[in-house]
Amino acid sequence: MVTSWRFSALADRHRALGSELEDWSGMGTAWSYDKDQKTEYEAIRTKAGVMDVSGLKKVHVVGPHAQYVIDKATTRSIEKLKPGRSTYATMLNDQGKFVDDCVIYRMGPHSFMVVHGSGAGHEQLTMYAAGRNVALLFDDDLHDISFQGPLAVDYLEKHVPGIRDVVYFSHIQTVLFGKPVMISRTGYTGERGYEIFCRRQDAGEIWDTIVAEGADMGIVPTRFTTLDWLRAESYLLFFPYDNSEMYPFDNEGPGDTLWELGLDFTVSPGKTGFRGAEEHYRLQGKERFKIYGVKLEGTSPAPEGAPLFKDGTQVGIVTVGVYSELNGHNVGIARMPVECAVEGTALSVDIDGTQVPAIAHSMPFYDVDKKRRTAKG
Repeated sequence: MVTSWRFSALADRHRALGSELEDWSGMGTAWSYDKDQKTEYEAIRTKAGVMDVSGLKKVHVVGPHAQYVIDKATTRSIEKLKPGRSTYATMLNDQGKFVDDCVIYRMGPHSFMVVHGSGAGHEQLTMYAAGRNVALLFDDDLHDISFQGPLAVDYLEKHVPGIRDVVYFSHIQTVLFGKPVMISRTGYTGERGYEIFCRRQDAGEIWDTIVAEGADMGIVPTRFTTLDWLRAESYLLFFPYDNSEMYPFDNEGPGDTLWELGLDFTVSPGKTGFRGAEEHYRLQGKERFKIYGVKLEGTSPAPEGAPLFKDGTQVGIVTVGVYSELNGHNVGIARMPVECAVEGTALSVDIDGTQVPAIAHSMPFYDVDKKRRTAKG
């Protein structure tokens, strides 16, 4: 394991499953287990899987100026966000370019929790908190166990009354196995799922109990990188692995616009005053590339960074790919020219020196109407 400064209470569980705890965002994270990854992917798509995503950064923003800080730092207007609800948002720099995404949880009138990945989210919040009547607490004691898949709700309803009434992007304060938790109807898989926020001291017992009791239902522990298989089908971007920080432009520094990434929906209608707002609006229609889907022939998935060709000339990069025997498709997320990002455009992907025929394809590839992740009852 590389040197990390953040530590999961579940690290020994991951080591027992074969992980060497590779670093992600400063925390040793289970990128690999000593078992077939296909089993984990299919469990989440058909049953359920439990995953340690405690490497996500949790920041409490509390005080009379908490809403001001979030309004300036993110693209969402949160005045009407009710306690118990959450929203997905992005953050930009002064040039109107993406620097991080996050989920904003409203806990009360002056209390929020912002959960973000490996981008500049914490720094952005800190910038606007300076000199304001607000406190920021970076909370690594709070662990995040993601419980995803169609049977997750069936398992949880045995222990949490009313869990079926928790709608998409809402959360409840409750008790699980006698431990205080917050359960959020969120996730990163394209399935109906939940995130269980718990104290460090309780994470091991909660994990062990779900794994033991859920085994008969086909619920399995799942490595972090299985998210790549799931997100490729579900059009879920992962900073910086789909971004120019990973795949730089030839003649300019890194930074992608929301228009290019297809994340412009994260800007609340008519909102101004957030960092990078003027540049964000000015850059509409000036896209240098587009994030778009590709569907390949055959069963060999495109590896990360696979060159994308049109008429024999490289035009882009496939950032992540997956072949799903379960869903019968070989698909990926790609960075490509705007003119290529049209349904049915003939392309090819270089896989180990072989040009595999492909077409441009809209996303998501799986659960196109998003009925699974948003299901009620």
